[in-house]
Amino acid sequence: MAQTTQALTANRLRDGEVVYWRGGEWVGGLPDAELFQDKAAAAAALEAAGEAVRARFVVNPYLFDVRADGTNIRPVEEREIIRAAGPTVRTDLGKQARHV
Repeated sequence: MAQTTQALTANRLRDGEVVYWRGGEWVGGLPDAELFQDKAAAAAALEAAGEAVRARFVVNPYLFDVRADGTNIRPVEEREIIRAAGPTVRTDLGKQARHV
């Protein structure tokens, strides 16, 4: 059965790319994101992400709900589905090209 949990995301300032938190680092894809089932751990990660904001590496970190079923991770909300897939205007480049 799929379980609802959270992941942490932000946008990298250098190029605007959507990034995800994993063990104190930012990674480029949702499949590599750290998942949080514990609210305290999620809140601690969000607080730690503030250092990357202060260092002007990322902007606007926040937690969002995902469903994890085995190794498959899917965002719950439409906005995060779109962000995970990449820009909708260029399906020949970036993340969307890898999903085609």
